[in-house]
Amino acid sequence: MKRPLSKSQCVCVSLLWLALCYLVLTNAKSVDGMTVVTILISGAIVFIPVYKSLKQGKKD
Repeated sequence: MKRPLSKSQCVCVSLLWLALCYLVLTNAKSVDGMTVVTILISGAIVFIPVYKSLKQGKKD
């Protein structure tokens, strides 16, 4: 089993994702449904493992 992410790693990944979303939203010519769906899916890809890692870390 792999080790859970540390809190600082979770914060770093979250901040990088937020920075990427900021860049996408500020440089987009128009924010349409596909952009919103892409951001939501990328958020799930980032935050589900972060949540599981923090949950796993609390059990130890």
